[in-house]
Amino acid sequence: MKTVLAGLILLGAHAGAAAFDGQASLQWSQSGAAVVSTPRIESDYYTAMPELSAQSVLVFDQASGQPLLAKNASMQTPIASITKLMTAMLVLDAGLPMDESIALTNEDRDTLKGTGSRLAVGSSYTRGQLLHLALIASDNRAAHALGRTYPGGLERFVATMNRMAHVLGMHDTVYVEPTGLSSDNRSTALDLAKLADYAYQNFPEIRHISTSGHYTLDGQRVVVQKKRKQPKVYYRSVAFNNTNRLTRMDDWNIGLSKTGFINEAGHCLVMQAQVAQRDVIIVLLDATGSNRRAGDAARIKQWLESSSPTHRADNRHTPASRT
Repeated sequence: MKTVLAGLILLGAHAGAAAFDGQASLQWSQSGAAVVSTPRIESDYYTAMPELSAQSVLVFDQASGQPLLAKNASMQTPIASITKLMTAMLVLDAGLPMDESIALTNEDRDTLKGTGSRLAVGSSYTRGQLLHLALIASDNRAAHALGRTYPGGLERFVATMNRMAHVLGMHDTVYVEPTGLSSDNRSTALDLAKLADYAYQNFPEIRHISTSGHYTLDGQRVVVQKKRKQPKVYYRSVAFNNTNRLTRMDDWNIGLSKTGFINEAGHCLVMQAQVAQRDVIIVLLDATGSNRRAGDAARIKQWLESSSPTHRADNRHTPASRT
């Protein structure tokens, strides 16, 4: 496994951290324990914390190792397809050939939620294609096939997921399968910030893939069947959009992204982005809809930009003109 970086050490292997509502600053001592203290001088620049739909929130400054905003950040909750970040990390960490062809089987069907897929059972894709589809389109069959074909099989893959979580100090995280369809895959915003920070620092492939707005599979076999007519087979390109629509917006500078949704988890988002000249990790868990999840991210972005010391200083000296 790759070495855990200093940014994760700053987050620390804590037993549990206190959530705050913007009135106090959450910091990590040298021992790794979370303590609540009075705001630093920097916090004088901050406006009131925005109202957010997500039940659990963390905004983490990668450079300083400090949380900038937190809400129920140590609350353990189902994480849905955020799971696929760990799945992708382990596949890449194992050095498995990306051009190896993998056939989807009945084992890859979703028997937990009964969701469908645009990937037909019996069709074959390269490991690299499945990795793209798991991260961009959040395809469950793709993620399951990646775990199933891991050396040692699915059982060893899940054990390795949990072992990696322990190495990263994600002590409130449990994985039982590689897709996120099970509500028994659980974590906290604090733990997921560690995971996202580590993935961002160590896996450029995940950064590149997960921030792509679109992905296309060329030459895919499509069978069209109409009533009382012979089925026809076509070969055409099949396009997939990133489940995080913010990756297609020009006003976001996103370095890593993964969404998730099942009923038990609500709408979730883990994202690295540069906002107001800060490199931050944003974690949103259990929002009440995909629009509200995106709205939360937009409000956090606006909050960071309006709270920027540079922004405040500029406003004092160069007020906006009025017409």
